[in-house]
Amino acid sequence: MSTEQPFKISVSDDKIDLLRRKLDLCVFPDELEDSGTSYGAPLADMRRLVDYWKTGFDWRAQEAALNAELPQFTRDIEVAGFETLNIHYVHQTSKAVDAIPLLFVHGWPGSFLEVRKILPLLTAVSPEHPSFHVVAMSLPGYGFSQAPSKKGFRIAQYAEVGHKLMLALGYNEYVTQGGDWGSLITRVMALQYGGKHVKAWHTNMPIGIPPPVTRPVSYLKHLVTPYTATEKAGTQRSTWFSKQGSGYFIEQSTQPQTLGMILIGRFALGLLGWIYEKLLSWTDKYPWTDDEVLTWISIYLFSRAGPTASVRIYYETYQSGDWQQLMAQRPSIPMGISVFPAELMIHPLSWYKMNGNLVFSNTSHTKGGHFAAWETPDVLVKDLHTMFGKGGPAFSVVPIRSVRVEEY
Repeated sequence: MSTEQPFKISVSDDKIDLLRRKLDLCVFPDELEDSGTSYGAPLADMRRLVDYWKTGFDWRAQEAALNAELPQFTRDIEVAGFETLNIHYVHQTSKAVDAIPLLFVHGWPGSFLEVRKILPLLTAVSPEHPSFHVVAMSLPGYGFSQAPSKKGFRIAQYAEVGHKLMLALGYNEYVTQGGDWGSLITRVMALQYGGKHVKAWHTNMPIGIPPPVTRPVSYLKHLVTPYTATEKAGTQRSTWFSKQGSGYFIEQSTQPQTLGMILIGRFALGLLGWIYEKLLSWTDKYPWTDDEVLTWISIYLFSRAGPTASVRIYYETYQSGDWQQLMAQRPSIPMGISVFPAELMIHPLSWYKMNGNLVFSNTSHTKGGHFAAWETPDVLVKDLHTMFGKGGPAFSVVPIRSVRVEEY
């Protein structure tokens, strides 16, 4: 592995000028009366965002703010069977001597940007809660990380990159946190590197598995135990997602290259609409500002590999059958979950218990959605403090002596 290199976001003037030209060429579709968000991204929102993108949004100001707030670096990581990839990541150490190394893993359509609000909360030092050394990598093909050039780069490879990055930083033992693809990637890390290296994992997008008949006690208990009001609401949310919100998954899992023509095409409207729709429907009425939305979209637009690279993870996972194989395995290390009411798929607590060594669960949150680290950062971090703090079920899973970090 190569040595670490400091990194600052610096999008070229040429790319910004190209975006302006694309925005000038935008042609909007028509819209049915009173359609709201039921047909996708509202036309009025799209017109407003494009107009602000052209006349008011200051990428340079956002770029400078990200560079000032987030300590960023790159490092080459060799991936077995693939090429060496240059990986971009955020790394902020805590001043606490007993801080816990934590790898934060995003998904789609997120990025390293999602760590922005939780970073100061996680690294804060207090006698009231644990502190963390935080690493948030841009997944290969996302943000400013290099994308693989060969077919077959699957969940195991993303997990390998995350693990090797932590080892390169001196974290031989660590914990993980992730949502969306980050949930599945950290699950694989728990399976492959759990015990010796990964000591515990937490996810805000847990996947539930119905108790099987091969576990008769759990199976019968599930049959006779009525759903709580929260679980009933979760079932309704899951039904909505399956019927009205999951079409993107099929397209990205089957024809990602074709979709990429739209995402990176002549107009910037395709990328904006494709992701903005999810920012609206996957959150719990979060009050997005136009600056937030356009910064989020710009990370994809200005990404090192382009937005097409980010959706190939769907194809590789779906076509390989990794999903079914991984769900058949149960990590043994301590697992924690936080369930938010506007998550995409929500299952009964008994289902989550089938999926891992569940030592911490908070299914009583009344606000929040898919992007928990962005929507409700204080709530998510409080759950992590509870899980890993004194008296918590994962307290002292990482011995102090195992943590060796450089000063940043």
